[in-house]
Formats: sequence, C-alpha cells, structure tokens
Amino acid sequence: MSAAQGAASAGVPSKPAAMGTFERFLTVWVLLCIGAGILLGQLAPGVFHAIGAATVAQVNLPVAALIWLMIVPMLLKIDLGSLREVGGHWRGILATVGVNWLVKPFSMALLGWLFIGWLFRPLLPAEQVDSYIAGLILLAAAPCTAMVFVWSNLLDGEPNFTLSQVALNDLIMVVAFAPIVALLLGLSSITVPWDTLLLSVVLYIVVPVIAAQLWRAALLRSGGPPALARTLATLGPVSLCALLLTLVLLFGLQGEQIVRQPTVILLLAVPILIQVYFNAGLAYWLNRRLGSDWCVAGPSALIGASNFFELAVAAAIALFGFQSGAALATVVGVLVEVPVMLSVVRIVRASRGWYERGAA
Repeated sequence: MSAAQGAASAGVPSKPAAMGTFERFLTVWVLLCIGAGILLGQLAPGVFHAIGAATVAQVNLPVAALIWLMIVPMLLKIDLGSLREVGGHWRGILATVGVNWLVKPFSMALLGWLFIGWLFRPLLPAEQVDSYIAGLILLAAAPCTAMVFVWSNLLDGEPNFTLSQVALNDLIMVVAFAPIVALLLGLSSITVPWDTLLLSVVLYIVVPVIAAQLWRAALLRSGGPPALARTLATLGPVSLCALLLTLVLLFGLQGEQIVRQPTVILLLAVPILIQVYFNAGLAYWLNRRLGSDWCVAGPSALIGASNFFELAVAAAIALFGFQSGAALATVVGVLVEVPVMLSVVRIVRASRGWYERGAA
C-alpha cells in the first residue's frame, strides 16, 4: 500500500501514488478488450445473449457483480467517521452539482441538436434523428454513480468526498431527472424507471458500502492498518481485471450493433465525447478557481463527466422502445464511457502541477 493509499484510508487527502506498470498500459489493455469483446460477440452470440438477459429492472447482474469487484477497493478506503468533515469540501460539491444539473443536460441537448439534428442529419436514418437526440439527453440527465468510485480510485481521489457527492447526486436525481428530461424533450409526462433507479442505488451504493465497512472493521480489528493495506494491495489488480472483463462483456453484448451500424455508432459518439471532455474540464476549472484541493477536484471532474448508463438505457427503453434510436444512443454512451473516462483520469493526473499552481 502506498503512502497515498494509507492516507486515503484514513480520510486524509494526499499526494497520489505513481501509476504502476499495469496501470500505465491500461489504454492498451482496454483496446485489446474492446476488440476481444466485439470478436467474441460475433463468434459466440448465444453466450452473450444469455448474459445480456440476466437482468432485473434493466440492471445486468453479471455486470453488477463486476462493478462490485471494481468499487470495493475504493469503498474499503472510506472511513465513515470522516464524512462529518466533508463539509470542508463545499467548493467541490458546489462545482460538481452545478455542472451535473445546471450545465450537463443542457449542453448535451445543444450538442445533440447541433451534430445529430443538423451536421450529421444527412448521414443518419431520418426517422430516428429525433430519437437519437432524446437518447443523448437521457444519458446526460443521469449523473454516474458506481463507476465514479473506480475513476476516483485510479486518481487516489478523496474517498469521503466521492461517496458524499455520489449520495447527493442520487438524492437530486430522484426529484430532478424527470422534470429536466421533460423540459428538454418537450414531453408532458416522463415515465421514470423507478425500479431501475432504486435497485441501482441499493445495489451499487447502500449494500456495497455496508459490506465494505463491515469488512474494513474486521480487518482493522484483526490486524490493524497493515491488514487493511495488504487487502487493498491484493484487490488492486482484481479491480482492474474486473474493469477489463466488463469491457469485454459490454462490447460483446453490443458487437452485433457495432458491426451492423458502425457509422451511426461513430456519429453518435461525437457529441458524447465532446460533452464528456467539456464537462470534465469545466468542473476541473471551477474547482481550481474556487481553490479546492486537487484530490477533490479530480473526482469532481470525473463525476461531472460520466453518466448513469443503467438508468439512461432503462428510461430510453421505457419511453421509446428497445429498438429505438434513443436506446441505441444510450448504449453508445455505455460503449465510450470506460475508454474516455480513462483518458480523463490520465489528463487529470498529468495536470496536477498546473492545477495546484492555480489553486494556490
């Protein structure tokens, strides 16, 4: 366990550890897993169809299990007793909430109308253009939950801030998701997939936090901080391998769509990519202007950029149907999420010196 990890486990911001060899080449492993997923999806479609069908309320259970493996190391670092100090990070909370709820859905609507509704319209099926835009809006109106723990862990971000911000986003989502989507889509009523929303919060936040805290307490009782450090060191590679296996599953499940509609997939990815980098950069810059610690600004940027794709996909299917352009647009968000967010992690890590000179 690095000094940074030890400090993080106690809830103290610290200098992040340097990336290990495996992490430095993570982009290579990601590209290989994307290729493997698409190939395996073509060679063994029956297997992936069976995995894709293992869902409850649009939440895929195999993917959920892998996400658990990814987020446990982050959750083990969290000292719930330190959450009372999270108010000291009010600047990061202000920046993240502002980007997530006052900027992100509206910037995506603008990008969707600009690229899909105008620039790319001649290249897309005319009858699906409005549906594609609706899917992009649904994607942006739901901030990420579970995967943010993964990105923050790769940054050695402040774990208590990350948990508190994710919990706050979940509370806001309950009351704000439907009105924002209704406003941007011009619909009089929105069918919110409450079962998906509630199950995801319980599955990705409540249960793993409780389980991780019980495990953390047991480790500290039996062997103290060294036992916790050994466990975190062991789980690090497991977490990254689960991330890569998730990529194989996601691209395997959508391999047929990618092969059948590569141009549509690429065109839909353009506004999503711009939206991710724009909102991540905005949140990061706002934190710098407000004087937030770098270990808070990093997770804030990542939370501001990533999406709660389970909710977005479920809402798109509920509103427009499984074969709709809206559903496809939300799935494209799933496909680009991991590779793009890994690039944001790299940018944030590389820019730490620039950030801290300005924040000071």
